[in-house]
Amino acid sequence: MAGATRPERRRRSDGETRRAAILDAALEIFSTRGLHGASVDEIAERAGLSKTNLLYYFASKEELYVAVLRRVLDIWLDPLEALDAEAEPADAVRRYIRAKLALSRDAPQASRLFCLEIVQGAPLLRAELEGPLRSLVEAKAAVIGGWIARGRIAPVDPHHLIFSIWAITQHYADFAIQVDAITGRGLQDPDFFARTVASTEALILAGLGLRQTDA
Repeated sequence: MAGATRPERRRRSDGETRRAAILDAALEIFSTRGLHGASVDEIAERAGLSKTNLLYYFASKEELYVAVLRRVLDIWLDPLEALDAEAEPADAVRRYIRAKLALSRDAPQASRLFCLEIVQGAPLLRAELEGPLRSLVEAKAAVIGGWIARGRIAPVDPHHLIFSIWAITQHYADFAIQVDAITGRGLQDPDFFARTVASTEALILAGLGLRQTDA
């Protein structure tokens, strides 16, 4: 089959750019207004497109919302994919914690939108949670279970370890206003970010019977 012509590649590139712009705008709007509070007109305006153009790429607001949520899941679960059975447990856990906190710092809207969907019962994301998410968590729980079986970490419940890391790291995105109100600081402050990483590592590693080491 002959390769795509230059105009075809250009059209495809333009389409991908517009699609990304729509998803970025939708994340911003959905994360503050939710599905029902957001409007297609507002998202289109934020993306710099007409409503008709937006609906060419996404047939409905609900379809766009699900696409944004799937993109969020890909972003937030990518660090978990990297949890390697052959890695040193302390190094692997520390990398995972740092990556999750970096996402809370750099993509807080993604975390807040995901949290909003879960609090509402995940009506449009249930299949994703029970399918790809569950499969990934089970696979990584098996990695943690292998570390336990080989005596490399203390015997903990692998699922609850993952949940605990999620709860701590995503708190700094979902409750950023509360963190700032109490401390006057947030993860955008490099010193506060470093202290948050160190504190979270110390808590989790101590529970696993592992020693905290320098970054």
